Amino acid sequence: MAGIYLDSQRNGETLELVVRGDWHASSLAAIREEQSRLDLAGVRRALIHAPGPLDLAGAWALDELTRVLAAREINVEFPDGEPRTLVLVRSALATDAGNLPAALRTQLWDNPMERLGRTTLERLDDVRQGLAFVGRAAITQLAALSSLRRLRPTSIARHVYDSGITAIPIVALIAFLISVIIAYLSASQLRNYGADIYVVDLITVGVLRELGVLLTAIIVAGRTGSAFAAELGSMKLNEEVDALDATGVDWMETLVLPRAIGLVIALPLLTVIADLIGMAGGALLCQTLLDMPLQQFISRANEAIAPTTFWAGIIKAPVFALLIASAGTYRGLQVRGSSRELGRLTTVAVVQSIFLVLLADALFAILYMKLDF
Repeated sequence: MAGIYLDSQRNGETLELVVRGDWHASSLAAIREEQSRLDLAGVRRALIHAPGPLDLAGAWALDELTRVLAAREINVEFPDGEPRTLVLVRSALATDAGNLPAALRTQLWDNPMERLGRTTLERLDDVRQGLAFVGRAAITQLAALSSLRRLRPTSIARHVYDSGITAIPIVALIAFLISVIIAYLSASQLRNYGADIYVVDLITVGVLRELGVLLTAIIVAGRTGSAFAAELGSMKLNEEVDALDATGVDWMETLVLPRAIGLVIALPLLTVIADLIGMAGGALLCQTLLDMPLQQFISRANEAIAPTTFWAGIIKAPVFALLIASAGTYRGLQVRGSSRELGRLTTVAVVQSIFLVLLADALFAILYMKLDF
């Protein structure tokens, strides 16, 4: 069958197609109409010859045709080689399946089991790539320990300032408010049983073991994790990371490690500040609401705090910092193509940072219970 844009010749179970004319955007309607007239009954193999020029719109239409054939379990071959623009379009669609036309997207995902399988494989591949990123960072860190210059102390100091010192006001405010809320709620309940003194236990143990480090990590995940993803994502869009590669500079050592080390230093310090402010807020409310003198609060706090209470919270801080830094830098370096992708991956970095922090905190709770810590 001869057409203006597509010639077809049937030979048993083989269908030979020859692309003719100029497959441009202005011809898409006619091209798709000719494709819809193809007789594909009984076809098992399709040979496509595309000698003419294809712009991106034409390559898109040809890719649609190959997907229709593949959906009918027809083996598609290009005896003369795939057109370069078709390869470009396929690579773009592979990196952003959300940009597929609605018809193609429905065709690809109409089978729930197929969708589940594809999603599972994508998530497993994402986990594999994330572990590879963490492994490379660890190896680079071990290699950088051989030289103080390779550790980049100036860059680390800047990130300690950006991630830690500038975050003190918001961390202190949140710690104060949370401790006041805990003290108020516990006092309103325990006062009915004449157990006002145990408000001090709830404040000290709750803030030092859990809430101080956990709330600080969540604030830092939203504040610093998003900053890491946005900074590195912008560098990827501006091809600055590629420029570092081209000049022989290890971007892992230059961009990732200083941020991770700076956050590992800053987060424990922020946790200590949150603990102090939280205790002060609890003492203030106890004095105001329960008429409890400060000296009595301090005395009861010393009785309530075990030798491991403070360290149980501080030990978590470096682990949380590594999780936040890893998620932020990893997602930032995944940015490709557009500012829309930058915004999406920045959001993903924050969500995953908070999830990893909560998961790690749950694992710490189980570990502490097993160790009676």
